Amino acid sequence: MTADAPDPQHVFDPGAELSQPGRQSADEGVFGTLNDLAPDSDGALQIRSGGAVAVDTWTLRETADRFVGARLELDGIRMRLGSLQNMLLAERRYGWDAASAASVLSAGLRDVQDEAQAIAEALRGAAAGYEVVELDVQLRAAQAAGDPVLIGMLESRRAAVIAEYPDAAAQAFSAQHGFATEWQHELVRQATRWGVGVGDEFGPQAAVIGGAGLGALTFAGTAFLGLAGTGRLSREARLSGSAGPVTVTAVAPAAPGGSIPSVAPGGAGAPAVGVAPPSSSRPPATVAPQSLAAAAARIPGDGAARVRVERYAMADGTTKSVVYIAGMQSGAIGGDEPWDNLSNAELYAGKTSDSYAATEAALAAAGVEPGDEVHVVAFSQGAMIGAHLALEGDFDVQTLVSLGSPVDADVGSGTLSVVVRHSDDPVAALAGGGHGETVGSAGSFVAERVYDPDSDPDDVLWPAHRLTAYTETAELVDSSGDPRVAGVHDVFAELAQAESVEVSEYAAVRG
Repeated sequence: MTADAPDPQHVFDPGAELSQPGRQSADEGVFGTLNDLAPDSDGALQIRSGGAVAVDTWTLRETADRFVGARLELDGIRMRLGSLQNMLLAERRYGWDAASAASVLSAGLRDVQDEAQAIAEALRGAAAGYEVVELDVQLRAAQAAGDPVLIGMLESRRAAVIAEYPDAAAQAFSAQHGFATEWQHELVRQATRWGVGVGDEFGPQAAVIGGAGLGALTFAGTAFLGLAGTGRLSREARLSGSAGPVTVTAVAPAAPGGSIPSVAPGGAGAPAVGVAPPSSSRPPATVAPQSLAAAAARIPGDGAARVRVERYAMADGTTKSVVYIAGMQSGAIGGDEPWDNLSNAELYAGKTSDSYAATEAALAAAGVEPGDEVHVVAFSQGAMIGAHLALEGDFDVQTLVSLGSPVDADVGSGTLSVVVRHSDDPVAALAGGGHGETVGSAGSFVAERVYDPDSDPDDVLWPAHRLTAYTETAELVDSSGDPRVAGVHDVFAELAQAESVEVSEYAAVRG
C-alpha cells in the first residue's frame, strides 16, 4: 500500500467487498443470502392505478370463460379425432400407425383440456378473492357513512362469494395483509445493509447485530404504519381544532423556471415592491406548466414564499386556479415559521396547523373564492395540506398532485389523484403504503420508484425526500408514455387556453 492509498478500514461502503480478514460485507454470508432473495432495485419507474389490489375482476372472469370455451372447442376436436381413429383402426393393415398417433394426440388434447379447466378455476378463484377485497373496502365506506341498506347488500354479496369460493376470504386477507406489511421492502433492505456497513466498522459480530437490528426495527415500524393505517385518510377525515394567528404577506412571484418577477398578485391589495404589472408579453400559454415536472418545479422552496397561486381566467367566464404548496421549511417545533415540525405533527395527527391556516389565507388573498375550481400541486407537508383542501376545503379541488406525501387521501371520484413517491423515502413511508384500494377519479395513478438504491452515509440526509429528487422523478413520469399521464397533461393544456392569468406568491409568519 502506498502512502497515498486510502485505508479501507476508514471507508464506509455497506455494499463493498471488504478485504479485511474476518470482516463481512452486506453481500456476504447470511446477508448475501437475504440479498439474493431481495435483490437491489434498479430504480425503474412503476406507474399503476394504485391500491393493494388494482385488478379488474371482470377481466379475470372473462378470461376464465375463454379458457372454458377453449376446452369445449378441444372437446369437439377430440370427438372428431376419435371418429377418425376408429376409421383407421378398421384398416389395420394400412392405418395402424396413424391410429396410434391419433391416440397419442387425443391424450395430449385431454391434458391440455385439463390444464385449461384448471386455469379457468384458478382465475375464477382469484377473481372471487379480489372481489372480497373490493367488497371489504365498500363495506368500510358504507359503515363509515352509516348506510344500513348498503351494508346489508354488501354483506349478503360477500357471503355469497365466500359460499361459492371458500378460499376467497383467506385470499382477500392475504392480499390486504401482504400489502400492509410488504410495501416497505426497499426501506428494510437499505436499513439492513446500512446497519451491516456501520456495524462492520467494529467487527463481524457488530455487523450482524447492526444489520439485523436496524432491519428489524425498520420492518417493525413500517409494518405498524401499514397495519395501523395512520397515514391513510378516509373521505370523512377532517382536521380538528383551530390555528393561528398567522400573517400572510404577498411577495414578488418568480417567473416559471426563473427568479424574476412575472405578473402582479391578484386580489391581495397593492402589488408588492418590485412586482411588475400584468403584461401581455406573458400570455397564459407561457405561464401554464407544460408538464408534471414543470409544475413540481414551481413549488416554493428556498425563498420567502410558501404558497404560490396562479389564477387563469377562461374564455367561458370561469376561473381556474393552481396552488403550489411548500414542504417543511424549518426543523424547529414552534417559532415564527408555520411550515415547521410542529405543523408536521399536527397535520399528521389530524389537527389544524398554522401552515394549513396560512394556505387558506393565501388562497383568499389571491382572490380564490369558495366553490372555485382548484388544482393542487404540493410536496411533503404541503401535500398533507393539499389532501385536506381536497377532503374538506371550500374549493372544488379537481386535481391533487402529491409528491413525497406522508399521507394518502381517499379524495373521491371527483378529484384526479396523482401520487409520486419514492419507496426509499422515509417520509413517504408514513403513508403506510397508501390505500389498499384505488382512489380518485378515473385516470388517477401512483408513480413510484427507488430514487437511491445504494446504501451510503448520506442516507441520513434523506436524499430520496428532496424536492429536486421528486422533480427528477416527475420528468420520468412525463416521458413514460403511460396513457394515464395524459390526464394530468390535459389539465395543464386546458390552462394554457386561458385568456389571462394572475400569479401571486405569499410568505407567512406566526402571529
